[in-house]
Amino acid sequence: MNQSLAIEADEDGAMRERDSSSGSRSRERDSSSGSRSRERRCIVSDEVLSEDKLIRFAVSPDGAITPDIAAILPGRGIWVGATRAALAVAAKKNLFAKAAKAQVAVAPDLADRVEALLVARMLADLGMARRSGQIHLGFEAVQQAIKADTPPALLVQASDGAPDGKRKLFGAAHARGLHIPTIECLTSAEISLAVGRQNVIHAALKSGRLRERLSLDAGRLRGFRSMPTEREE
Repeated sequence: MNQSLAIEADEDGAMRERDSSSGSRSRERDSSSGSRSRERRCIVSDEVLSEDKLIRFAVSPDGAITPDIAAILPGRGIWVGATRAALAVAAKKNLFAKAAKAQVAVAPDLADRVEALLVARMLADLGMARRSGQIHLGFEAVQQAIKADTPPALLVQASDGAPDGKRKLFGAAHARGLHIPTIECLTSAEISLAVGRQNVIHAALKSGRLRERLSLDAGRLRGFRSMPTEREE
């Protein structure tokens, strides 16, 4: 994470507070997974995609393109596919200015800022899950959670964790016929920072809004950092 992460985390925290209080910006529900997002058109590919595959940008009062991770800033949104490559094309071809119908400033580290904001929001949600008792931490706790009557809805595995422990947890889930979605986009240091413990490799979340948002942000983060593909085991 870059040096501006603390500031960006505060900004995104404010965005999320507005997100939770604004019904007009809440993501809609569907009958299968319990959550879905509206569809928007990517200014790069011209494809109509669901919002969970896009990043929204807004134009600040001083004309700067500003990442709007929570999609709640005022004004007309500019939507770009959630990848570094898409942002590079948007900047190179002046697509932000065309979409805004005005001259705008695009920071050279825009993709890094998006990555940092996504990570910051995920760490904030993990911290909230710990404080609200919605998370199991550590190999033994996660293993017991998998064996419980109500198993976890999401596994969070550190991207730099040893494969052996991950295989054992996946095996424990398979033994019960469980297919638990797993994200591996955060490092052990990041997860540990979020939950206030050292050397956390394995975590598991109960179902709920935090689980949904972590899955969504992990999917978008995939386009900004190298990591194992999110999977179901």
